[in-house]
Parts: sequence; C-alpha cells; structure tokens
Amino acid sequence: MRASDQAYSRLREEILQWRLLPGTPLSEIELAERLGVSRTPLRAALARLALEGLVDTSRGRTGVVSDVSASSITDLFELREALETQAARLAARRCDPRVFDELATRFAAAPDLLRTGGSDAYYSLVGEFDAALDDALGNPVYRGALDGVRLHLARARRIATANPERLVRSAEEHRLICTAIRDGDAALAASATTVHLKASLTTIIDTLAARDPAPGSQKGTA
Repeated sequence: MRASDQAYSRLREEILQWRLLPGTPLSEIELAERLGVSRTPLRAALARLALEGLVDTSRGRTGVVSDVSASSITDLFELREALETQAARLAARRCDPRVFDELATRFAAAPDLLRTGGSDAYYSLVGEFDAALDDALGNPVYRGALDGVRLHLARARRIATANPERLVRSAEEHRLICTAIRDGDAALAASATTVHLKASLTTIIDTLAARDPAPGSQKGTA
C-alpha cells in the first residue's frame, strides 16, 4: 500500500470512529511523525479527506476535522431518505429472500448483544445490511450514490452510541425493514425505512443539542 493510501486509511478511520474529534487541528508535522510517513504523502491523504468533506481546509494553513452540525446532518438525511427509501423498494423486488431472512433473525437477536455493550458488533451488522441492500439493487451507479452518503453517516451514527436504548429500537426497525424486503413488500419496506430514518435523525439532533446549547450554530460538513 502506498504511503499516501496508508495515511488516508488511518486518518479516515480515526475521523469516522471519533478518535479525531470535530475541530481537531491536523498538524502535518505531528501527523507525519505519528503515522510514519513523509509530509508529501500526508498532504495527498489530507487532500482526499478534504474532497470527501471530512477535513476542512478553509480556516487557514492547518486543516481541521470538519464539524458535525445539526444543519449538515439534516441536509444529509434529506438525501439519505430519498436514496434509501427507493433502495428498499427496489430491494424488495429484486432480492434473494434468504439473505434478508437471515439478517432479520440477526437483528432480532441484536438487543441482547447491545445490552452487553456490543455496539461495534451491531454497527458491523448494519454494514452487512448495507452490503446486502447493494447486492439486491445490482446497480453500481446507485451504489456509488449510497456510498457517498454512508461515508458521512458512519460518523453521524456514532453520536447515537451513547444512547443504548435508541440502538435497541434501531435494531427492531432494521428487523422490520429486512422482513418487508424478504416478503417482497416494497411499500412496507419504504415506509419502515422512513420511520427508521426519522427516528435516527431525531436522536442525533437531540444529542447534538444536548452537547451544544445553540444547536446548528456550528458550520461545517458532516
């Protein structure tokens, strides 16, 4: 793997996992030393992250991890709802029912996993659901659009990690989506997806508001 790709992958993961928090300055000297790369490949990595909206380079010579604001999250979910509700409809018409039957069973068992602190395993299961949805669609153009949304969603989702009760409800919502897709019920799959997205957005916005007395006052790209 090239040094720039290695630096990009490491920093991307740290941003998505909230190990590098929004607003964190990204000093080239410090990062190059920590990642064990020279400044040239590091700059290439930061440029890629800036294009994806994960790094903000508009504030001066030193980039910072981009903010996660209420307004940017709301914008993201508007696009996500349009893409994912239609994806659920299409998946209900095109999927292998056995795949979503298995996922429904695993989401039904997820609450027990979450109650013992298995949030990482739960997010891995959600990732498998996303992959199954992509396979059912069989449309690489659609998948590219979904991937662009999911990149930022991966970071936004982590805001809900501190709310285990919400994650338990999310598991049940995913189970209902999987069941509807498995049964070929396109209308119910889309409706269940809408319910899930609205509940997720509400949780994230409420959590941000609890952290910031003036929600939406931050500027940035989620």
